[in-house]
Amino acid sequence: MRVVVGISGGIAAYKVPELIRMLRKAGNEVKVATTKNALEFVTPLTLQTLSGHPVYSDVFAAINEHSTEHISLPDWADVMVIVPATANVLGKMAHGIADDALTTTFCAMRKPVVIAPAMNDKMYDSPAVQDAIRTLSQWSNITMLDCAEGELACGSTGKGRMQEVDVIYDAIQAALTPKTLAGKRVVITAGPTIEKIDPVRYISNFSTGKMGRALATECRHRGAEVTLIMGAISAREMYEQTMKAWETADIAILAAAVADYRPEVEFTEKIKKESQANTAMSLALTENPDIAAALGQNKRPEQLLVGFALETNNEEQHALSKLTRKNMDWIVLNSLQDKGAGFGCDTNKVTLYSRTGAKKDVPLQSKEDVAKAILDSIL
Repeated sequence: MRVVVGISGGIAAYKVPELIRMLRKAGNEVKVATTKNALEFVTPLTLQTLSGHPVYSDVFAAINEHSTEHISLPDWADVMVIVPATANVLGKMAHGIADDALTTTFCAMRKPVVIAPAMNDKMYDSPAVQDAIRTLSQWSNITMLDCAEGELACGSTGKGRMQEVDVIYDAIQAALTPKTLAGKRVVITAGPTIEKIDPVRYISNFSTGKMGRALATECRHRGAEVTLIMGAISAREMYEQTMKAWETADIAILAAAVADYRPEVEFTEKIKKESQANTAMSLALTENPDIAAALGQNKRPEQLLVGFALETNNEEQHALSKLTRKNMDWIVLNSLQDKGAGFGCDTNKVTLYSRTGAKKDVPLQSKEDVAKAILDSIL
């Protein structure tokens, strides 16, 4: 995507180079527009080096690429982000005052805009600032982030900190994502379950929950109301929470690695090695509730149930069997035979099967991109 990063004159401007670096690393093109005061906190050379483009800070500068830079930038961009947005700039933007490179660019922008305010807590609570925030928040193309609480540059503590750059980056992605799941409720399970043996030991697996978190983020970007039920909790706890959420959900995506069995007895004290001296220790197991099967049995015609199958052999056969037995609409097959896929990786490679016979292979890529491909297929 093409991103215009707008910077105003607040101390939080020192964080903006990291946001630009993050955007460029992800393959996005970035151009920067600033107020003159912003350059008191971060240098033009830094911004130009990181973005790869000259910095637009003076409406009348002879070095501008176009004579009407404040028009050409909005035409070029897919999205604009204003970080930080000071009290001064918020007031100007809310009332159509366009007297510098940043505010003139904003005034001409009709595409998505993400605004990240930052200022002293007393300024943030000012009725004028709050009125400007309410005004801007009503505009259909604007995503207004709330300020975070914490220690402020002036030494006081309160609400006025700019959100961290990863939160802002996530908001930029969300602003550009079509809201195809608006009004839908999605429940997602992720991560491992843990089954206690005694107060210090448990049975679990190698799941990290990365795939489930990526799916939850993408569903939220698409406008869904998302309930993420995340390990490490016990299978019984996950079962109870998932069944409760399923009652009002439109879609369930079961990406968690749920233990099939748990210890029959959970010891209240640590098992001592001495108590098992010269004998082989055995651990009796009992079956856990089957979350996928329970959801399938209680599935209404309008609900969509998607499961995951992580297999090590006869992958397709086992996945299709699970799809049918548990009354799922789709199943996502992971194979531990595929390098770069499965537990602990930032990438994944999957195959999707539907109950109607459809099949789709998703090649190795980031789990974020795999999440997009899964949702594009099942919806």
